[in-house]
Amino acid sequence: MRVSCKDNKIRLCRIPGKLKRRIWIKEGDIVIVRPWAVQGDEKGDIVWRYTKPQVDRLINRGVI
Repeated sequence: MRVSCKDNKIRLCRIPGKLKRRIWIKEGDIVIVRPWAVQGDEKGDIVWRYTKPQVDRLINRGVI
């Protein structure tokens, strides 16, 4: 899936195997992406998806 990152880059990201069956990601979700070591500007792994209460807390603190 394509992810728009905070550094104004669009990366092609995947969900690693250990998370693939545990989380569902929809369009508009806020996620943490770990860029790859080799093609870090183009590709990465999704390592965390924030829930709605977590996103609200981040917005209230001014992080997002």
